[in-house]
Amino acid sequence: MLRTPAGRRRLEILEWLKDPAVHFPDGCHGDPAEDGVTAEAVAAKLGVPPHVAETHLGLLVDIGVLRSKKVQQHTHYRRDEMRIAEVARMFEKGW
Repeated sequence: MLRTPAGRRRLEILEWLKDPAVHFPDGCHGDPAEDGVTAEAVAAKLGVPPHVAETHLGLLVDIGVLRSKKVQQHTHYRRDEMRIAEVARMFEKGW
């Protein structure tokens, strides 16, 4: 899933979310570092419609590398560092 052309975008999103305050400084609906960022913010940075960003984010949530939570009426996304480390260990073991 991360090796497809669309996967490059997902890897970019994961990279940006390592330090969301740097990549998404105007977190108008919460703290980007604590709460995560919205699909709209990711869409704007990718230059795609929000539904495209939501698809990427949803896939990353489905595989467990992102967590989502509601802040006001918006869903925010942030990295799940424990799950990312677990996935990395699986690949190191030749999974």
